[in-house]
Amino acid sequence: PLLQLKLWNKYRVSNIPSLIFIDASTGKVVCRNGLLVIRDDPEGLEFPWGPKPFSEVVAGPLLRNNGQTLDSTALEGSHVGVYFSAHWCPPCRSLTRVLVESYRKIKEAGQKFEILFVSADRSEDSFKQYFSEMPWVAVPYTDEGRRSRLNRLYGIQGIPTLIVLDSKGDVITRQGRVEVLNDIECREFPWHPKPVLELTDSNAVQLNEGPCLVLFVDSEDDGESEAAKQLIQPIAEKIIAKYKAKDEEA
Repeated sequence: PLLQLKLWNKYRVSNIPSLIFIDASTGKVVCRNGLLVIRDDPEGLEFPWGPKPFSEVVAGPLLRNNGQTLDSTALEGSHVGVYFSAHWCPPCRSLTRVLVESYRKIKEAGQKFEILFVSADRSEDSFKQYFSEMPWVAVPYTDEGRRSRLNRLYGIQGIPTLIVLDSKGDVITRQGRVEVLNDIECREFPWHPKPVLELTDSNAVQLNEGPCLVLFVDSEDDGESEAAKQLIQPIAEKIIAKYKAKDEEA
């Protein structure tokens, strides 16, 4: 049971069935969403199912809600929020309302930022209704293959999920939802992960995603929480650097 628990924790399995493909020579995760892979590629034509660059997976036409189309190359050179969401999901709808304001603030500040909506709606009508509220771009609902490949690329296990990418298409944070809700003024954009966070309702979800150190301090005394932060910051930075060197998530 201990070994099983270690494996569950190592691969951050939060629901079953889960199928994770690993490169045996390096031990690195090749693909987290194995179930989607075998559904989409039953013949194994894309084996070994390794991660492809975002630009390759997203390639093709994108939509605006006025019916205009543009090519995915229009995203190049911008930070991109890849937004997995659906109208039937209440937390998605409430995040969308906040995100519309955040998007406007970031654009008004002169930042190059685009959001790409990847729908998990249950019908094209419901997609159109939901997308009509969004000022950004979307993968066409009818392009189920591309939507599924984006889900696979980021190992999406639940919605809403907002993945923030840098201008080269590399992941800055998978916790875009938490960042947007914690930073209404978007002062921290593009939300590079901080080594030490203050625990809040909205970021507590990260406690489920791997080992965490939680340090309790007397919040009445600001000096004490600052001293505690100074104490654990260098340790956290060292741990993050170690994982980064191995090209793994800390």
